[in-house]
Amino acid sequence: MLPTVRSIPLFTFLFLLALSPSSHASESDHKYQPDDPVALWVNKVGPYNNPQETYNYYSLPFCHPSTNPTHKWGGLGEVLGGNELIDSQIGIKFQKNVDRSSICEVELDAAKVKQFKDAIESTYWFEFFMDDLPLWGFVGELHPDRNNENKHLLHTHKDIVVKYNGNQIIHVNLTQGSPKPLEVGKTLDLTYSVKWVPTNVTFARRFDVYLDYPFFEHQIHWFSIFNSFMMVIFLTGLVSMILMRTLRNDYAKYAREDDDLETLERDVSEESGWKLVHGDVFRPPHSLVLLSAVVGTGAQLATLVLLVIILAIIGMLYIGRGAIVTTFIVCYALTSFISGYVSGGLYSRHGGKSWIKSMILTASLFPFMCFGIGFILNTIAIFYGSLAAIPFGTMVVVFVIWAFISFPLALLGTVVGRNWSGAPNNPCRVKTIPRPIPEKKWYLTPSVVSLMGGLLPFGSIFIEMYFVFTSFWNYKVYYVYGFMLLVFLILIIVTICVTIVGTYFLLNAENYHWQWTSFFSAASTAVYVYLYSIYYYYVKTKMSGFFQTSFYFGYTLMFCLGLGIMCGAVGYLGSTLFVRRIYRNIKCD
Repeated sequence: MLPTVRSIPLFTFLFLLALSPSSHASESDHKYQPDDPVALWVNKVGPYNNPQETYNYYSLPFCHPSTNPTHKWGGLGEVLGGNELIDSQIGIKFQKNVDRSSICEVELDAAKVKQFKDAIESTYWFEFFMDDLPLWGFVGELHPDRNNENKHLLHTHKDIVVKYNGNQIIHVNLTQGSPKPLEVGKTLDLTYSVKWVPTNVTFARRFDVYLDYPFFEHQIHWFSIFNSFMMVIFLTGLVSMILMRTLRNDYAKYAREDDDLETLERDVSEESGWKLVHGDVFRPPHSLVLLSAVVGTGAQLATLVLLVIILAIIGMLYIGRGAIVTTFIVCYALTSFISGYVSGGLYSRHGGKSWIKSMILTASLFPFMCFGIGFILNTIAIFYGSLAAIPFGTMVVVFVIWAFISFPLALLGTVVGRNWSGAPNNPCRVKTIPRPIPEKKWYLTPSVVSLMGGLLPFGSIFIEMYFVFTSFWNYKVYYVYGFMLLVFLILIIVTICVTIVGTYFLLNAENYHWQWTSFFSAASTAVYVYLYSIYYYYVKTKMSGFFQTSFYFGYTLMFCLGLGIMCGAVGYLGSTLFVRRIYRNIKCD
């Protein structure tokens, strides 16, 4: 845990958490006068190919500050993101050039040489910050001649170029030089230099240099959005044409009263499909408590994702370290009322009696799944001594946010949902004796319908998943949240359409257990995303080692659980509206 966090009382800490920005501390106004000190913060170091396997910068035998170092805490999301900024105490002053100056001298013994050599062989990189702007570099390099006895070269000089506009820092760049071989008993002089250069770039545009426009705004990205949009038009048109035409014919036959006896007898003998199960279609589903919990949680997650995307578009959250994570956690807590409301209403409409069980499961299902995965990953990170390990104090803060904000709001939402939208209002009365379900062809079984239901939704987000995965696992800043908003809306529409089609096929097969099938039909999208993540890991990345593999598949599992619950809830709610609509105009005996 960071020293500054230890000394702050819990409630004061929570208050500061709610108010503090994600990446500001002493440089909060970003304005300097000539000769004002400018802090250079060292952050982390680790293998370049393993983004989550990061360690404290001073875990390598670099120059340590002469006095107790100052830590910079920038918010909950920054700590969860594995950042720990420490003041390097390197003398840098605003607009004052520094010629080659010494940071310190490092006397190499066998242990230090081994540490540096292991780091160079693993392609270790490091990250600094100056005025909330990142600088990156590699610890060292291998000699081009691999047969050279001293093939491990350590970069000993850091040349920092700072561009400024008036009294504000606009851009920083780090280049390294003077590679020196690592030999036991040798003393290396680590040096730095600083050059200040004026620029006309405005402060508002200073993060543009970190955005990869050619990558994210490539033609294939635009084409994928257009392709998904055409899929929506085609799918919604197809669903409307097939279903409405079929249902209109069914309604016409079912509502006929003045036909001759022969026609009426023929229609009755031919009557089959969804009309025959009207007495069972609104029967309470199995595991009602669990279904209510996942549907309520999924409705909350859908609202949460939409809210975070909008906030990211408005507030440019990609600028701050950990801003997205902080926003996600705070918004999750504040939207917990939605999960309780949807869950409580659904549970009450189906005559549920175990209210306490339903409320607790709704409020704790998804958070505890994430806590469980996070606990395993945190144990691994602690074992490796990585910065990815979440400090105990931060875990307490997250738990307190859930216990005192999220949990009560979920309980309140359950009570409100039970009282406001919990009255049973099914169009058809449920019969006492369940109707037997006939055997159908294999492709009309719930398991097949569920697996096939996720293909088209996955196809609509396939390309965007590549950009999201690349930004998270390959050091790119994701900033095209407008694209993400469009893809999210397309995913919702496609999921609803596909789930409605699957539900209609299932009811036509005289199988009235549509509730869980509609949920799993939409949730299976997450299965295909996880399968894609396996392909991405082995084909698109160079990750290796137990640590990074655990974090990759652990984080992906957490993401896919949330995606599956969200899509499942959307599919179920869409199918519910569809089922209620088609049975509203038929004669229910």
